[in-house]
Amino acid sequence: MGNPNLLPYETIVRATSGEPEAVDEVLRHYSKRIRIAAIENGHIDRDTEDSIKARLRKAWD
Repeated sequence: MGNPNLLPYETIVRATSGEPEAVDEVLRHYSKRIRIAAIENGHIDRDTEDSIKARLRKAWD
């Protein structure tokens, strides 16, 4: 059995193909890490968080 904390390979393949549902699943899976990356001065900067997500979506287009 694989690691339950990892995304299924098929989901990653679908996301790299640009399938919107798979892209959303990947973003949900990594949402905590994205939020941590968006911390500025000890607070979550929502604009930065949205920017990271937008850049990731654009990369899959």
